[in-house]
Amino acid sequence: MTRTPILISLTSLLLAALPAAAQNGDPPRGFLRGQWEEQRSIEEQFRAVPDPARLREYMEYMSGEPHIGGFGHGSRRVAEYALEKFLSFGLDAAIEETEALMPLPTDRHVEVLGPEPYTLRLAELGVPEDRDSSDPGQLPTFNPYAAGGDVSGEVVFVNYGIPEDYEMLAALGISVEGKIVLARYGRSWRGIKAKLAQENGAIGALMYSDPEEDGYYRGLTYPEGPYRPKWGVQRGSILDMPVHPGDPLTPGWGATEDREKLTRETARTLVRIPVLPISWGDALPILEQIRGAVAPNDDWKGALPITYHIGPGPVRVRMRTAYDWQVRPIYNVVARIEGSHYPDEWIVHGNHHDAWCNGATDPISGAVQLMETARGFGELLKAGIRPRRTVIFALWDAEEWGLLGSTEWAETHREDLGEKGVIYINTDSTGKGWLSMAGSHTLQKFLNEVARGIEDPERGVSVFEAARARRLETAANPDARREIEQSDDLRLAALGSGSDYTVFIDHLTMASLNLGFGGDSPGGVYHSNYDSFHWYNRFSDSEFVFGRALSQLVGTAMLRLANAAILPFGFTDLADAMRDYVAEIRETHAAMESPEEIDFAAIENALEALDEAGQGYEDALARLDDASVDAILQSPEASRLNQLLYTSERRLGYEEGLPEREWFRHQVYAPGFYTGYGVKTIPGVREGIEEEEWEAARFYVRVVSEALSALTDQVREAERILADLR
Repeated sequence: MTRTPILISLTSLLLAALPAAAQNGDPPRGFLRGQWEEQRSIEEQFRAVPDPARLREYMEYMSGEPHIGGFGHGSRRVAEYALEKFLSFGLDAAIEETEALMPLPTDRHVEVLGPEPYTLRLAELGVPEDRDSSDPGQLPTFNPYAAGGDVSGEVVFVNYGIPEDYEMLAALGISVEGKIVLARYGRSWRGIKAKLAQENGAIGALMYSDPEEDGYYRGLTYPEGPYRPKWGVQRGSILDMPVHPGDPLTPGWGATEDREKLTRETARTLVRIPVLPISWGDALPILEQIRGAVAPNDDWKGALPITYHIGPGPVRVRMRTAYDWQVRPIYNVVARIEGSHYPDEWIVHGNHHDAWCNGATDPISGAVQLMETARGFGELLKAGIRPRRTVIFALWDAEEWGLLGSTEWAETHREDLGEKGVIYINTDSTGKGWLSMAGSHTLQKFLNEVARGIEDPERGVSVFEAARARRLETAANPDARREIEQSDDLRLAALGSGSDYTVFIDHLTMASLNLGFGGDSPGGVYHSNYDSFHWYNRFSDSEFVFGRALSQLVGTAMLRLANAAILPFGFTDLADAMRDYVAEIRETHAAMESPEEIDFAAIENALEALDEAGQGYEDALARLDDASVDAILQSPEASRLNQLLYTSERRLGYEEGLPEREWFRHQVYAPGFYTGYGVKTIPGVREGIEEEEWEAARFYVRVVSEALSALTDQVREAERILADLR
């Protein structure tokens, strides 16, 4: 498909590379005019530090061996390496150890019993060009937190194994009761596929990577190209994280706290049937022998050279699995710089360090960025420049198992974070392409402003302008394109789950961001032995210039948050985004057959009040521009103002949480119960309507409207303090 070029004038190119503040002479959000020159100098010093050569050096070492959380010496080796680096940067750092239940496989066997017998390989082949692809210590292919067992049965192909696929099966009169299901990866998180198989009565589940998703259908396979080869397998946890992430035995509290743990029998997030991931090479002998109904439409057909049938049978499969269920150690590496003026206000940046195998992309590409950002802060410290607020860098362990390290750390420190946590900034896998921005809408203006000041490594414009051009190019329809054209800022995507921000925003209701580059890095080795330094160096950010840009972006954001006289939160963008979310829910409700009445007026009125209060706050902030810097910084009222601002996200929480998953407390953002990672905005209302739980939907209309009213009161109090500071 030919792409339509987007013409940008030389003037706009030059302006796009500069911060908005530099274009009009005004300081950025959070800073008074008298502060800005010093802050600008600090940021310039920081942005000169991140070095692609160091990013490459860190990655080559950290991805040199498998480093699976809780398993062997690899995770500890990477943690100790990171600790050594943090200490060499001049930071106060330590390994903070915790623990969680992490089962490792002791037996995996799958065979086709007939009509044509076949024993599945259940292994990935080494690639001669990539010595790391056959490193000793590679983890077997498995889905953690599946049950052990020995089951045999006919096979039913369930497509992606998501709710609409089971609806299609029901329409066709096909049941999976007592059967083994075969699902392909894609469209949803793997844990949802396992959960739905179990709920629909299956006795076991196999999940394979169809080449249509990330294999030869997309392009050349590894090692010739970047896509998944015939025997490539996607490992991954199937812990029921939409109920809660973290240690299955300690939901809501730290695993090392003096409190009785749940048992495996009472844990709510463990799957009760055997589940295994397989390659398409192992799936093909099964798919070739399934008969019964032919796939009902193109959506049920992959790229393998067969006719896709649904079954059941006549092919029969036996699955045998067993696990060593143990509580294993977790090694979080935490470095901090104590704030010079506000030590009890914390800016936290995290990325995980564990991987399923060598993990060059996932997660080391993000972890090395964090380390260079920390080195930049260390260089500032050596020059006598200390941030005004406390800055914390964390490399989490055991993320791949179910966000274990970050969740257990945050639950352990929940009181401190509730009182002191200003923001959590997350990164994870990153590559080359365009900036992706997601998170709390109260930080939308702030993050857009930061992005305008960071140069894109390839395009000669700011990362903001490059991302905007990309969004215009890929807009789904004319209305979406028009919205981008008419907006000064790019809207942040809403956060669901799937990375370490989850405990901070969804449980602690602490403002959070998730940042990274992508879109020009082909996928195909995710969670496999082939996610290696060799693959990353050939097919992703081989010059490590996007890693440097991410470090410059994250570090600049952290410096502004750490040094701002007035924390750069805003509230009109939140009201604007939530109006769109309410409109989506209204459309869903209106399209249903015979829906019960839901009155959205309480939420809509609360959003109108929040928007008005947010605009009043912006007006008061603008009038503060010429105020005395010293007077503001020394005023106890300013401290009270900042506390109101950084605890504003807390007002959007509800202590009792969401139905059947009380761990999830945020009332604007949450993963869907059946979407896994995918976000459901205003989840209590939205899912109540989707599930036709009308009383629940009405109840959460009230909960959300009351949360918004509490936030509005807090914004108005912040406005009154601003008026007094003048």
